[in-house]
Amino acid sequence: MIDFSRNHFQLFGLPERFRFDPAVLDRAYHELQGEVHPDRYAAASETEQRLALQSSARVNEAYRALKDPVARAQYLLSLHGIEAFGDADTSLPFDFLERQLERREAAAAASAAGDVTALESLQDEVRRESRELEARLCALLDVEGAWEAARARVRELRFLSKLVADLGAMLADLED
Repeated sequence: MIDFSRNHFQLFGLPERFRFDPAVLDRAYHELQGEVHPDRYAAASETEQRLALQSSARVNEAYRALKDPVARAQYLLSLHGIEAFGDADTSLPFDFLERQLERREAAAAASAAGDVTALESLQDEVRRESRELEARLCALLDVEGAWEAARARVRELRFLSKLVADLGAMLADLED
């Protein structure tokens, strides 16, 4: 079974960094999940079955957290005592919010007009900005250790990730 005292990175044998090779995470996940999957313990005692189920759930939780850039950055910050998404502080820079509002308005207009090309272009633009923001987060988290400064960027990345998902949903609706 797994050692529940280990953090997500330790569980998969990864460095506590924002940037790592996703293929290494995938391999470690499949290997670990193969070891702890509840099906392997079907004939075991009730205690071992429960432990296998808890282990498998913990491995899945850790994998989801590290696979997603927003969740990974949030988790890294939490390891350093910083809450990325506190209820009391929801502020983002005005120019960032204004740009996102303009994008959402453009997306709504493109969706209403059935303009797939405009939505795809907007989605590509937001994905590009997300990649740039991830690179900045990598520098802040992995190189500079600037945890507080990274907090605001994580909040922006979450906003952009949601926008990409919303644009994808709009595109799916148009393609149906």
